[in-house]
Amino acid sequence: MIAEADIKKIVEQVLGEVTNHAGASAPKVLPDDGCLPDITRADTENLVSVPNPANPGVLAEMKKATPARIGVWRAGPKYRTKTLLRFRADHAAAMDAVFSEMSEDGLLKRMNLKVIQTLCADKDSFLTCPDLGRQFSDEAKAEIREITGTNPRVLIYVTDGLSTTAVETCAEDTYKAIAQGLDHRGIKSAPPFFVKYGRVPSQDAVGEATGAEVVATLIGERPGLVTAESMSAYISYKPAVGMPEARRTVVSNIHRGGTSPVEAGAYIAEIIGLMLEKRASGLELKL
Repeated sequence: MIAEADIKKIVEQVLGEVTNHAGASAPKVLPDDGCLPDITRADTENLVSVPNPANPGVLAEMKKATPARIGVWRAGPKYRTKTLLRFRADHAAAMDAVFSEMSEDGLLKRMNLKVIQTLCADKDSFLTCPDLGRQFSDEAKAEIREITGTNPRVLIYVTDGLSTTAVETCAEDTYKAIAQGLDHRGIKSAPPFFVKYGRVPSQDAVGEATGAEVVATLIGERPGLVTAESMSAYISYKPAVGMPEARRTVVSNIHRGGTSPVEAGAYIAEIIGLMLEKRASGLELKL
């Protein structure tokens, strides 16, 4: 049996390797509170574990050009400890993004968003019965109309989708940039709201219920191991239930490591303006 002191020494050695690669000094002792440093804070672009690479400059440029896990090296046939720990941490973040519920004290409170729930009773039914995340009860549709009014020119709403982390992180700044861009163009939009347990086609039901000319949905993307904060915007001209996906225009990868929320919002406002002018969206709209 390994002594506790030996285990502590091994953990300190691993943490020292991680922080050294990230440009920080190795900790000499573990924190008194027993909490380990967040391994995901290390910048993977600067972590090169390959010993004596033939061309360090090329490898460094490759790592800067992709979030893929290259240059991680190995211990025999297995991943090195720090590589495996980072993989497990990123996987846990992705799982949390999918299964977590929206906080009432976060985005919903900051943006003062009223919550409208789809036919999904809970997170489990949302994940196992996608069709329910596209539909609303008659009562929910009436609530939406109370918020937006009938026949608004532009309607923008937020929904959790498959990443609550993404909308918590990106939706507010994206919405503000959209609203500013529309205001600059003299385009009025309806008050926003939040759809709980929503799928992308929920916008079709929202469009039919309100008669909105353009509907934009800010939704959390399915998270991967690169980031759990990626959000997308799906925008349609006069969406209707059963319409083909080709009628949607999409702006994806909205997050700090992709298209920034502010930049994406400005672009979405431009797209909405063009949709209103051309009366088209998706493949029918030439951007």
